[in-house]
Order: sequence, then structure tokens, then C-alpha cells
Amino acid sequence: MYRVEKKNLVYAMSDKNKPALYAENGSTIVFETCDCFENQITSADTPFNELDWDRINPATGPVFVEGAEPGDILEVKIEKIQLADQGVMVTGPGLGVIGEELSENVIRIVPIRDGKAIFLEKIELPMNPMIGVIGTAPAGGESISCGTPDKHGGNMDSKVITEGTTLYLPVNVEGALLALGDLHAAMGDGEVSVCGVEIPGEVTVTVNVIKGKQWKVPMAKTEHALYTIASEKLLDDAATTATKNMVDFLETEAGLTKHDAIALLSIGGNLQISQVVDPLKTARFELPLSIVRQLKITI
Repeated sequence: MYRVEKKNLVYAMSDKNKPALYAENGSTIVFETCDCFENQITSADTPFNELDWDRINPATGPVFVEGAEPGDILEVKIEKIQLADQGVMVTGPGLGVIGEELSENVIRIVPIRDGKAIFLEKIELPMNPMIGVIGTAPAGGESISCGTPDKHGGNMDSKVITEGTTLYLPVNVEGALLALGDLHAAMGDGEVSVCGVEIPGEVTVTVNVIKGKQWKVPMAKTEHALYTIASEKLLDDAATTATKNMVDFLETEAGLTKHDAIALLSIGGNLQISQVVDPLKTARFELPLSIVRQLKITI
């Protein structure tokens, strides 16, 4: 088993990042991660104006996966997510959906006890550990901030990217250059305040290279559903792209016509919001695996 230490941080996903690790296809890898503030917040009294905003949303990596070539798909099985015993949150002017209504910055420490996130010292929220930032190097020599989601993955902030999920990402450069970070102990769809319970931890994944498939990724598979995930400047456009990508998948893998595919999605699928607070907004389309199996699709 390989390990990538949290000293190996990147702030943008790019083919210019030097690999922190070279791993064989089929390897299991542990990523140590900082929280999205790079662990700068140690208490609720941490001075907000002293935070270094150039160190936000770091990802650990990247990992060069041997045998991954442009045009392939990188399968990332999320085997385990281990979290620290407390997380942090920030709200304030200019942050999130109602940032224009807030006049001061507030830092919160959120303890984790008995599998629950403790909010305001009295509200117990069930944990849903997830990965906010995970992606590969973008195409075309582009460098994209780890705070931005796009076709390469990145800051998708989608709560279905959790333990037990298999994520499918594009391979745009040799080795794929996988990196991840920005773990959350809890987060609701939308991430409306601009953060979940931000927390350091460790993620164990197994990587495999898939060749010969033309899926429009990112995609994710959970125990019960398959998802297409899309990020665009406008949420409406992200919703449209996620839906179109699932239509394309059904055409390619099941041989359905566009008429049949969109009708099936309209009665059997669910269009969902992942986040509305990043530079690009993210939506996902959910298709139950019970339908996937009836279509005799293997994934």
C-alpha cells in the first residue's frame, strides 16, 4: 500500500505538478489531507484577517498512475475515509448564498463525537464523510485552481463522493495525476454557507485504468445509483450538462435512442444539486442501479 503525506500539497490541478508518487495500475493508496484552510484555524479565536487565502482548498498529490494514457478513464474506488475529531466552519461577508447579508466573520469549531457533528453545542447531526476536491490534471496544459470544479473533477463538493463510492475521472495527461483533499465530516446539498464541516483526515483509494470507454465523466457509482456530475458557470447549465451526459451514457451503453433515454430519465431518474458556491456550480443526475441492471449495462 502506498501513502502520500500531507506535505505534498498542490493548489491547482495541472500537468505541471511534479508527481508526489508513482503507483502501478491497481494500487491502493492512502492520501493524508489537510482541511480546506490547510489547518490554519486552530480555535474559534483564530484571527480571520490572518488567514492566508492563497492556501485554501489544497489537494494532496498528485499521483502518477502507471499505464494511464490520455483518453482513458481513471476508476477511483474510495475504500475508506478517516476523519479527525473536530472540524471547522466559517461564515461571513461575501461568502455563500447570503454573504451580502452578513456583516462579520464567524469561525466555528465543530466537535465530532460518537459519529455525530455537534453544532451549537446541542444539535447532533449525522456525519456523512465525503471528499470535496478530487480530480486529475486538466486537458490542454491548463492549470485549474483546486477551488474550482470542471470536467477534470476538482472541487465538485458532491456528497455522493464518499466511502464506498467508485468515481470515474478523465485521463487527460500521461499518468492522470490524481490529487484529492477538502474532506467534510458533514455537508448538505448546495453547501450554501460556502463550507461543510471542514476537517483533516485520510482517504484510502484503489485506482484502476479503464481503456476503450467514451463516457462523459466525471461519473460516480454508489451502492444504489449511478451519477453523472457536471459543473458550469450557471446552475441551469450544470443541470442540463449532467442530464445530457446521462443520456449519452444510455445511448452508448444500452443502445437507447435519445427519445427513449430522456423519457426514461424523466420518470426514473433524479436531477440533484451538489453545490452552488464555487466559481462553477455543480449538479448531478442520479440513475438507480436497478434500472442500470435492467438495461444490462456493466459498470
